[in-house]
Amino acid sequence: MRKLTLDELNRLSVDEFKDADKFPYCLILDDIRSLNNVGSVFRTADAFRASKLYLCGITGQPPHRDITKTALGATESVNWEHTSDVVALVQALQIDGWVVAAVEQVEGSTSLSNFSPEPNKRYAFVLGNEVTGVRDEVVQLADVVLEIPQFGTKHSLNIAVTAGIVCWDFLQKR
Repeated sequence: MRKLTLDELNRLSVDEFKDADKFPYCLILDDIRSLNNVGSVFRTADAFRASKLYLCGITGQPPHRDITKTALGATESVNWEHTSDVVALVQALQIDGWVVAAVEQVEGSTSLSNFSPEPNKRYAFVLGNEVTGVRDEVVQLADVVLEIPQFGTKHSLNIAVTAGIVCWDFLQKR
């Protein structure tokens, strides 16, 4: 067995990626402090062909060297937008027919293992601040709140890891 070369991976060019159909989901990052996490989520959004990445509140935005360092070029391929008001964004997406899914640990949450995305629906996954999580107002507005099962001593996962798990899970269940 040998590792594949970059040419053998047969990846899309940035222009091909921009023209390619995207999967019916977007990611919303709200008040993410770590620029490395933001860059990592850009790479995840590229890898799993998200339709868009929303950067809200204090979440850093390109160009910034710490985002660029971990994004490895994904800031050029992924469609993204910054908005200061995550609540207004969530409400606008819902009016446009998106199902908003906050990823948070709350009473009455749905375990990600039990989540079944509805066919022909578009999903917006909200990931919150590394310390305080998804804002209470967004949790209240969400159509569903998803929780990733965890079995260790820590109470949360890194935001970039969470994004990868949620995207992979969504695509596997479609």
